[in-house]
Amino acid sequence: MQIGLRLPQTGRNQASKGSIVHLAKEAENAGFNSLWVLERLLWPINPLSLYPGSTDGKFPEDWQYIFDPLETLTCVAANTSKIALGTSVIDMLFHNPVILARRFATLDIFSDGRAVAGFGIGWSEDEYRASGIPFINRGKRADEYIQLLKMLWTEDIVEFIGEYYNIPASKVSPKPVQKPHIPIYLGGYSQKTFARIAKHANGWICTIRDSLSQVRLNIEKIKEECHKVNRDPKDINIAAILYPNVIDSDDTDNRQGHENQRESSRILLNGDIDQVGRDLLEIKNIGIGNVIFNYNRSPISNNIDGIIDVSKKLREFIR
Repeated sequence: MQIGLRLPQTGRNQASKGSIVHLAKEAENAGFNSLWVLERLLWPINPLSLYPGSTDGKFPEDWQYIFDPLETLTCVAANTSKIALGTSVIDMLFHNPVILARRFATLDIFSDGRAVAGFGIGWSEDEYRASGIPFINRGKRADEYIQLLKMLWTEDIVEFIGEYYNIPASKVSPKPVQKPHIPIYLGGYSQKTFARIAKHANGWICTIRDSLSQVRLNIEKIKEECHKVNRDPKDINIAAILYPNVIDSDDTDNRQGHENQRESSRILLNGDIDQVGRDLLEIKNIGIGNVIFNYNRSPISNNIDGIIDVSKKLREFIR
């Protein structure tokens, strides 16, 4: 299992060029596999759609201040040489496909073939309104979009006539360094998403918070969709965003809470280094090939050296 880190791209007190470059360099020097960014267009005051990642539906506060994902990765590409650079995720339908294909191809060239394209179709009706894209028929539009992206990345002359996108016969360059194209990962949890992954993608990006049961079930659903299209499920790499919260059991201030946590039901990926490490090993054993550690809302979010240190300790459990 490979380990990647989410860059400090969000939050007025965390996101800066200096912190992003610092973490990127330290992660590469420490031998981590990848660096990741996300995309959010808006932090709506009166949202039409609740945030599905929280119990109360509130948007994370750090999303009020967020750097553009591809510009961030381009900056990181100029300051690193080996580590992979991925999006987890960009909501593709908010972007013109020709422009987004060229931006990713440019990143892949500038990084000497290190780009990873993680896409979603979004859940925020507010962001769809801001993008001028209908909220309905997102899945059908996404199917066309991915097919078109692959054409833009691989074919010398691109001509596409679809229900949602039309391109006259044209030359569109540059092409990515990676062949046949930049790896495509898709996020989402619907059966139609899993079918889309089986037909068009190289991997699935999910988020693991407090349970592995649903992840196991979803992996089986992806395997079923692969069998329907005669594809080997092993061709699909599974990547998971994790939120590790390592409690220092030697810290006097935290010791009592730590002991209480031992006695009660413990939340996945919360505990001392051994507990979280064992959780990570279990995540590996259910078939997760890549994990992305996100510390942006953890107590060590502003401590880059601490992030690297904790991540290195956790890495030892899955070697």
